Amino acid sequence: MNPGQWDKRTMVGGIRIWRKLRRHQGGNATMILAGGIPALIGSAGLAVDVSQWYLWKRELQHSVDQSALSAAYALAENSSNVSYIVRARQEFDANKDITRTFATTPTVVLANFGGGTANSVVVSASASKRLPFSGFLMNSAATVGVVAQAVFRPGANYQACLIATDEDGTGIDIGGNATVDAQCGLAALSCDEDAVVIDGSATVLTSSIATCGTASVPPENEGVVAENVEGLVDIYKDLVPPDDETPQEYKCKSVGTGKNKTNLALLEPGTYTGGIDLKCKTMLSAGIYVIDGGVLDLSANYDVTGTNVMFVLKNGARIKFGGEGNDNRINLTPMQASDFSGTEYASQADAYAGMLVFETRDNNASNPGHILNGNSNSLMEGNIYLPSSGITILGTADVAAECLQISARTITITGTAYLKTLCPTNETLSAGTSRASIRLVR
Repeated sequence: MNPGQWDKRTMVGGIRIWRKLRRHQGGNATMILAGGIPALIGSAGLAVDVSQWYLWKRELQHSVDQSALSAAYALAENSSNVSYIVRARQEFDANKDITRTFATTPTVVLANFGGGTANSVVVSASASKRLPFSGFLMNSAATVGVVAQAVFRPGANYQACLIATDEDGTGIDIGGNATVDAQCGLAALSCDEDAVVIDGSATVLTSSIATCGTASVPPENEGVVAENVEGLVDIYKDLVPPDDETPQEYKCKSVGTGKNKTNLALLEPGTYTGGIDLKCKTMLSAGIYVIDGGVLDLSANYDVTGTNVMFVLKNGARIKFGGEGNDNRINLTPMQASDFSGTEYASQADAYAGMLVFETRDNNASNPGHILNGNSNSLMEGNIYLPSSGITILGTADVAAECLQISARTITITGTAYLKTLCPTNETLSAGTSRASIRLVR
């Protein structure tokens, strides 16, 4: 047999063997299995490691979340810097289990949030450990890191000398070219958007603006705004106004002689049905003046003086202080606790003290409501309390006082009105106390 014949037979035999092997499925499966085993083992190993990482991350995230909340709560309660860090780390350690032996000590820092300064706590931590499969491939430990941030707002006592008691809509609306100088604070009990609105060319000088809702204010006022405040209240909500049923009338009488002769109304406490409409210079004796319907109209061009007085409005009565173009002077001061001594209201003397105007809750002053208007050169002290109606301060009203405070359903100040009140902190009305609040933001 020559070499060529041998090679041909060898080749033919080899082909026959290959065809037999190709038809043998058991052999094929063995080869595929052999080739896939490394990938199968690798996938299983990776799955085990990934599940471990997931468990680490879940536990660590829960731990830093609780840690951040705990630290934020401590700060909201005015704890010291050392105290909040200790609280954060204690809470972190208390929530660890799987990662207890290989998690890092958490980093706890203060951070700014939402325009505030140092008003949030950021807690970060990690866990690092070498696992069989990933450690073999990377020749290093696997590390999982987490972070949490909790924002806080301390509880606070809010005081205000301009308070809108309506729980819906816009409570305080200041616009036009009005100027309000009330460092003693503003507050609106409404929980709606734009519960406080300051717009136009208005100027507001105040130390605080608090509302249950939101406030729309110029940039220069944003730093004193507290929104979404829970706990704002009407401190007079359960107080019933006093009464004096003695029937009275407004009358002007001629007094003096010769060049000194003039008309003068000398009023006494009691009930004035249909209101009081100035017709001459008027002086009020100390006591309670019940305005039963009509208008307490002090807008005519006559001076008005009343020391230690209280006006009680009922049956739709409304007030109008100041008049367009007039320069009348209004000088009014409220009753004090001692003025109620020996009366049926003595037990509530402290609550009534300082009340200049007290509207009943069902008064609902007729349109256009209560008005402080025009060129009134007014010096008024005390509290104007209008729980069922709004008050509008407009025109060129010029009202200055050592301590004038207004609580009304709504307060609107517009035009070129100028309102200045200088209530000291210890005499300013309480608008309520808010609870401390905390929440996770990441």
